[in-house]
Amino acid sequence: MKPSERNFARRIDLTSLQLFVAVCELGSIGKAAEREFIAASAVSKRLSDLEATLDTPLLYRHTRGVDLTPAGESLLHHARSVLFSLEKMQGELSEYADGVRGHVRVHASISAVVQFLPEDLGEFISAHPEVKIDLEEHLSTEVVRAVQEGAADLGICNSAVLSPGHGLQTRPYREDQLVLIVPRRHALARRKAVAFEDTLDCDHVGLHSNSSVYLAMRDAAALAGRNIRLRIHVTGLDAMCRMIHNGLGVGVMPRRAFELMHGVGDLESVRLTDAWADRRIDLVSRDFSTLPVTGRLLVEHLTARVPVIEAAELAAS
Repeated sequence: MKPSERNFARRIDLTSLQLFVAVCELGSIGKAAEREFIAASAVSKRLSDLEATLDTPLLYRHTRGVDLTPAGESLLHHARSVLFSLEKMQGELSEYADGVRGHVRVHASISAVVQFLPEDLGEFISAHPEVKIDLEEHLSTEVVRAVQEGAADLGICNSAVLSPGHGLQTRPYREDQLVLIVPRRHALARRKAVAFEDTLDCDHVGLHSNSSVYLAMRDAAALAGRNIRLRIHVTGLDAMCRMIHNGLGVGVMPRRAFELMHGVGDLESVRLTDAWADRRIDLVSRDFSTLPVTGRLLVEHLTARVPVIEAAELAAS
């Protein structure tokens, strides 16, 4: 680190960064001061000192509150990243005192959580009981954002949502196949396979509008010059099955997830012939080599088991 960089780091006050983030989140110095239990004049002084240190205005002050300058928007992004890192450091170090020997934050899509992670993480924890894993279920797009912003060490999601220039590293985890779910007495239930376009005359029960499954369905319908006759959006696969069982439409979900929930309604699955129905679920990280030791152990565990499991499933099918 250059001397000028060391001096800059010493001049940045973490308390001032926390107060700056609070002001940005609440849009008001007064509200931030009230939340942080500090005088508004003290908050204003710290912000002025921060602007003087950075030699640039960070906020537009007006009677209704404050707005961010372009420099302020940049600082907010970096300040949140710094504070996230400090919270992570505090959490991991405090856990060593409690006997935990590592902590990995994982965000994963519903497809990964339902189909694969219970068994995979269960085996990992059995082998490494001293490791703590925080698992949160999110949409694939939100998983990617969490990894980019440092809110998650590791993401597990449909790789199709990654946009060009995403700046993340990926490793293959699993593959899954989307199928059409229909009531057992539905006309399409008698078919072994169907193109998604042929389902567009039916009412549909869809997952969240930002889910990777629904986005793929929407794009396929648009390519066919059609619209999806969407009856209802649901947030879970079990809710989708119950809605379909009760006649609200047909739906699309991962094959293995449906098989694991078999018995939720009198339903059948029909293979989709569309190329987008065969998907890849990837592990996502900002940099796998810089993950904590426990994070790297988890990645090795998740990737090492894939060929063995997929071969066993193929032999059983």
